[in-house]
This record gives sequence, structure tokens and C-alpha cells, in this order.
Amino acid sequence: MIERIHLAIIQEAERRGSLTAAAEALCLTQSALSHCMKKLEQQLGAPIWRREGRRLRLTQAGEYLLALAKRVLPQLAVAEERLRQFARGERGTLRIGMECHPCYQWLIRVVAPYLRAWPDVDVDVKQEFQFGGIGALFRHEIDLLVTPDPLFKPGLVFEPVFDYEQVLVVALGHRLAKVPYVKPEDLLDETLLAYPVEYERLDIYKLFLMPAGITPKHHKAIETTDILMQLVAAGRGVAALPRWLVADYARNVPVMPVRLGEQGIAKQIFLGLRAQDRDTEYLSAFVAMARSQQAAEIPL
Repeated sequence: MIERIHLAIIQEAERRGSLTAAAEALCLTQSALSHCMKKLEQQLGAPIWRREGRRLRLTQAGEYLLALAKRVLPQLAVAEERLRQFARGERGTLRIGMECHPCYQWLIRVVAPYLRAWPDVDVDVKQEFQFGGIGALFRHEIDLLVTPDPLFKPGLVFEPVFDYEQVLVVALGHRLAKVPYVKPEDLLDETLLAYPVEYERLDIYKLFLMPAGITPKHHKAIETTDILMQLVAAGRGVAALPRWLVADYARNVPVMPVRLGEQGIAKQIFLGLRAQDRDTEYLSAFVAMARSQQAAEIPL
């Protein structure tokens, strides 16, 4: 009764804002599209849209079908692509989602040898899934999720691949550059530079500042690590980053790491994947290579 075209129409209409635009996107005439959906409504015995002035709004049944489309259509697309790859004798593409802004430098170190070892597998990094990759895994839009904050759910597996310490990054001449470790109150008069993430997902807030009831004087969101480091070096603020990443930048930028708290903040990076894919050879090989790469090259 419910066919793929029905789900595609509902998704495109919601995405593009009108049935006319959906028809154009799907290479259908508007009359064919309307007839198709009218027939489905008759079969279901429930309307999918209701008209509010010039706009069409999804009914409760329509909202359910839209949610179904978002789950099913990506899985069908993946299945079709996999079958085409099997027909061509290829293994396909490893799609990686990122929930870790500073992990790109690490990822590059893993990807380069992986591509040499697995010449029949391409790698695609899905940046649009930053800070929301769990849903992308469930929807089969990515195959691996790089995250420092695993959310353990049935059907998913998170493999720890390396340990690191979260540190404060300061300019070489900064007042905190000479202290053995930073206390939360030391940041009361500072500008904290951070990636554009909700405060509660930033380790320096969640694990260091919030438990002490401390808020820095200013907070400024910065998109890229390169710009963030240059601002720190220029004395425009401080930031919290992995020690290994700071060590990389400190070779060319006048910055240095300082421990956060007397005991420091220990973290791990995980690779998340669907449990059903855990034994897939080219996925498990990437996980193994990620672990070995950390041991071989990443300064901690």
C-alpha cells in the first residue's frame, strides 16, 4: 500500500515547501503527484495534508509518514548503492560522521594509511552530522561516528580508540602560562574561546567550570581550530583542547598547554558503529588502525 514514491513525495514536499516544487524535484507532473497521493489517502482512510490558507500542513498521519520516510529512504539508498557495488565487485564507501571538532588532524593520520591498505574503499567525512551523529548512525547515513561522548543505546557499539587529556591553551606570555595547573576561579576574568557547541557539551564547562559554579567573563564561539589558536596566541582569550592537538600547534604557534585542575581532565575518543556492522571487515580494520595510529604517532 505505502510505496517508496509516497515517502519520497512527502519528504520532498516538506523539504521544498510545496507540492509543485516536490513534483519538479521528482520529475513528476503535478497532476500525477496529486493523483498518487489522493489514491494513498483513500487507501489509508486518512488525509495526509490539510490546507491552511495557501499552505499545506501535514496531519498527524502525514507527520508519521514523514518520520518513516526519513528513516526508510536513506536505508533504501544505502542498500541500492551496496548492491551496485557488489555488482561492480567493489566494497564501497566508509562514511564517517564527526562529533569532535578538533579530531580532523587525527582523522587525517588514520585515513591516509587506511586508504593505502584498503584501495577498494573510499572514505567520506560527513561534517553535517557534527554534534548529532547518533541519529545518523541509526538512519544509516553514516557508518562510523567519531565522538568523545558516546551515548550507549541498544543496537550501537562504541569502541575506545585513544585516551587524551583536555588542557587549557594559553599564549606563552599569559599569566597562567607559569602555573602548575589552572583552578576554575582562574578563568573568572578570561575570555573563553570555544567551538560553536552548546555549553553543556563542552568539557571545560561540564567537567570543570559548572561543578565549581564558575562562569568566565566572556565566551566567544570560533568555527575553526586554526583561527582559535591564532586568537589564543594573540592574547585574545584561552581555550580548552586535547593536549596532543596543542602539542601539534605549539611547534609553529606561540601557545602552550596548562593542566585543568590538579588531577587534570582525562578523556577518550570513541568510534561508534551499528552492532550489526561490528564484524564488517573494512569497518573493524579502520577501528584497529585508529588504535594503532594513536600509539604510533599522536603525542599525549
